[in-house]
Amino acid sequence: MENAEVVVSSCSSHDDENLYSYKRHPSVSQELLLEDQLRRKLKFFFMNPCEKFWARGRKPWKLGIQLLKIVMVTIQLVVFGLSNQMVVAFKEENTVAFKHLFLKGYTERMDDTYAVYTQTDVYDQIFFAINQYLQLRNVSVGNHAYERRGAEQTAMAICQQFYKRGSICPGNDTFDIDPNIETECFYVEPMMPLENRTLGKHKFNFTLDFHRLVTVQLTFKLKAINLQTVRHHELPDCYDFTLTIVFDNKAHSGRIKISLDNDIAIRECKDWHVSGSIQKNTHYMMIFDAFVILTCLASLILCTRSVVKGFRLQREFVSFFLHHYKKEVSFTDQMEFVNGWYILIIISDVLTIVGSTLKMEIQAKSLTSYDVCSILLGTSTMLVWLGVIRYLGFFQKYNLLILTLRSALPNVIRFCCCAAMIYLGYCFCGWIVLGPYHVKFHSLNMVSECLFSLINGDDMFATFAKMQQKSYLVWLFSRLYLYSFISLFIYMVLSLFIALITDTYETIKHYQQDGFPETELHDFISQCKDLPNSGRYRLEEESPVSIFCCCKR
Repeated sequence: MENAEVVVSSCSSHDDENLYSYKRHPSVSQELLLEDQLRRKLKFFFMNPCEKFWARGRKPWKLGIQLLKIVMVTIQLVVFGLSNQMVVAFKEENTVAFKHLFLKGYTERMDDTYAVYTQTDVYDQIFFAINQYLQLRNVSVGNHAYERRGAEQTAMAICQQFYKRGSICPGNDTFDIDPNIETECFYVEPMMPLENRTLGKHKFNFTLDFHRLVTVQLTFKLKAINLQTVRHHELPDCYDFTLTIVFDNKAHSGRIKISLDNDIAIRECKDWHVSGSIQKNTHYMMIFDAFVILTCLASLILCTRSVVKGFRLQREFVSFFLHHYKKEVSFTDQMEFVNGWYILIIISDVLTIVGSTLKMEIQAKSLTSYDVCSILLGTSTMLVWLGVIRYLGFFQKYNLLILTLRSALPNVIRFCCCAAMIYLGYCFCGWIVLGPYHVKFHSLNMVSECLFSLINGDDMFATFAKMQQKSYLVWLFSRLYLYSFISLFIYMVLSLFIALITDTYETIKHYQQDGFPETELHDFISQCKDLPNSGRYRLEEESPVSIFCCCKR
């Protein structure tokens, strides 16, 4: 028997043995040794890190790296998040400032209702914006300036779009119109002198034919520097603002809506100098980011190696089962070798590496992709925290959530597909019928958000109350629509959804008490009775490890 044990130990060292070695017609004793060897390999593969330590003395490097990575990636995300908040706040505050500067009589929360109703008000609004643009340096409290192209400053473009030909007589119910759109523009130079600090329409010979007018657009560019980052030991960014003021007369309803759109681009400042230790802080953060990249690379290599080993062992087990038992291994057993947690960690590592590289480029002012970087780092941090749940799953009292989610997921997906058909039907119906009469149903996206809020019991009374009563038939339909949706989804669909997960939860608890059903794979492995600390799993070249492990069971 001692010789037999030596043979088993030496066989177990050949992890990359040819999958077709079972077809060489070995003797009965050799077949038993190969089967015993495979059982031991499979049992070792499905051990947790502490059991692997006691079996072969292998340190839980992946566990240690994941714990280190959680701390480092979270710190990195917090630092970048604070920086990104300053960027977003600077954009939003400038947009609000421009609305107050260039829109006459603008006050907060007027975006949806800001409009003019007379021809005089239209001209007043246009020339108010032009005057404010020409007097920018005297009226703005920010560090705004005109854009330069070479030695010249860019001009403001005032363009009107109108129908090519139009003769409209509503009193006679007649019209003659050419729907083709023509555009006329003129330009205002920033250095244009002002008479009495104001500018009127007589200055430009600018007139509007309101019967044919479609839109008027004022487009101009401004620049600014975000200096608040200096106080947080970061280099400032330079901003380009492309502002467009739109007078929308497409409906020809007597109400011309006015809006200001701000297209923002962040650029590297060309010539800058900052006194102090900002440069050193930037270098320290870049070194930290480089260390995060190296840690993620190590995690990526270790997890990829484990995934590859799982696929190799899967092929070996399938080949062995087919040759010895003349049976195909079930898909469920084959998927046991595919560790989804490792794939999750690999995706997280890739996102962290790309996001950290972008962050370093942003800190060096070579790139300004704040939004892309925040999405990459935010998603990777979320996946890192989720990946650590795998190690909690090794303990019976902590893995109930994981087992419930994994078991309920197929049924939940099928249930959601059926419920989605009903949900989409209500979305389209609500958008078509209630859209013109209810502010929450103006678009499909708003309808979906409104209905999802109703499922969760949010804002119910406001949804009922905001329905306009201009059409009694539509108002009556809205009541039937809302009552039926709420009753169907809250009392039936949502209850069935919760019952589906609850039933899975109770089943998992029952399995934990009485034992999980044995699959062919688990039954095959269970015949190996060797304990992790028995020494039977060690390779020949390995010596016993006497280091104490606190994870001993």
